[in-house]
Amino acid sequence: MVQTQSEIAREVGRRIQKIRASTGVSARVLAECADMDLTNFQRIERGIGNPTIATLVQIATALEIDVAELVTGLDPNDLPHGREPYGYSQAKTRRRAYRAVY
Repeated sequence: MVQTQSEIAREVGRRIQKIRASTGVSARVLAECADMDLTNFQRIERGIGNPTIATLVQIATALEIDVAELVTGLDPNDLPHGREPYGYSQAKTRRRAYRAVY
């Protein structure tokens, strides 16, 4: 099975790993504190997993940080291929949204 990774998933994983390393806590202990399966936690930390917001809150709680530290400053240009979000103010100029909304 081919695993697709986005740069965003890798960056969130790097942030988790960096913060965890600075605390000196093992992945096993942090996964337990986050009430997560170790394998799933490790996948997220390696940037392979695609965590839900709830999972990010669990991890942030275990790290004793605000969840914003894991996602602040992420670039939408790093989303997986085919994902092209844009602001609502551009909806009328973007054909896809114009048909769906207006």
